[in-house]
Amino acid sequence: MARTLHFVSAQRPRPRDLDVAIGLLPAGPLNAITDVPGVRVGHVTLSGEDPTVRSGVTAIVPGPLADQFHRPMAAGMAVLNGAGELTGSLTIQEWGTLETPIVLCATMSVGMAYQGVVEAMLEAVPQVADDVVIPVIGECDDSWLNDPSACAVTSGHVRQAISQASPTSNIGGAIGAGHGMTCLGWKGGIGTSSRLVDGYTVGVLVLTNFGGLERLCVDGHHVGQRFAAAAAAAAAAARTGGVATDRVGKREASEGSCIVVIATDAPMHAAQCQRLARRAGLGLARTGSVATHGSGEIFVAFSTMYRSERGATGLIERQHVADASLDSLFEAVVDATEEAVLDSLFQATTVIGRHGRVAQALPLDELLPLLGR
Repeated sequence: MARTLHFVSAQRPRPRDLDVAIGLLPAGPLNAITDVPGVRVGHVTLSGEDPTVRSGVTAIVPGPLADQFHRPMAAGMAVLNGAGELTGSLTIQEWGTLETPIVLCATMSVGMAYQGVVEAMLEAVPQVADDVVIPVIGECDDSWLNDPSACAVTSGHVRQAISQASPTSNIGGAIGAGHGMTCLGWKGGIGTSSRLVDGYTVGVLVLTNFGGLERLCVDGHHVGQRFAAAAAAAAAAARTGGVATDRVGKREASEGSCIVVIATDAPMHAAQCQRLARRAGLGLARTGSVATHGSGEIFVAFSTMYRSERGATGLIERQHVADASLDSLFEAVVDATEEAVLDSLFQATTVIGRHGRVAQALPLDELLPLLGR
């Protein structure tokens, strides 16, 4: 018999609260991207009585804005399927640096997010006016639950997410940019996880909006097929009895996107960051992603400990991790990405959006028996 879970607060359990731990490496104290020293995360969630607005903004802030501008971090990016957008990606590929916060939002909010980062940088660093910045904005399409024509996200929301970013944030689910997202047949959104390896920390934050129900895989268990069969049986019974079920209206489309942000305090140069970013695709695959034609799986990684001085010339000498020592860091990314996706599902609450559509929270009381818990 399925066990009923009782929650003492609005926040649902995370995977490790229910003994779902991915991989062999230990997680950081917060099990979040904010375990990487200096990294902060902020969310602004846009929701109210009007069900057409189910959106928001999430900001990953790798340190003081002035420090980011004057001492850009090494960064790299990778694309598994490119039906999406990461602004600033060409600069990352060309220069291998990150000079602004990374902001996540809905597809049609990219312009406002870009403007908000510019405004925040100008306010914090007046020199930006003489040397410009190219913000990094990642997007997923939340239009199944959110009406994009409402244009609810403003540059002020982005500045708010940046200014309120916390070094202890590890909340996820239907918050910030994840408020209107769905994942593998259930409510998705923001998820995060971290790993400690070789004296360094690797942290991952994901914005999940991909996959169909049948593909859901949790810790190696292909539970999606069981859920799909149960949903089909419930729908058939409802049609026979003329009764609606609580799962009518759930999104079944497999198209969507996932943005993965990876942070580490391991000293890694740009090419190594790119290799780190590429491994995120392996973590997504473990959860059920096949990177479908219309989906955008885009990854960005940065090192807080490998920096360049803005405008520096001449010879520069810096230390970095040897390539032959990267394997454990690759492992950390794969495991943390997989767990971060599950974290987005475990923490997410049911959301009712436009047209009365319902993105239901993953039923943890039904899931645990399927995992043998």
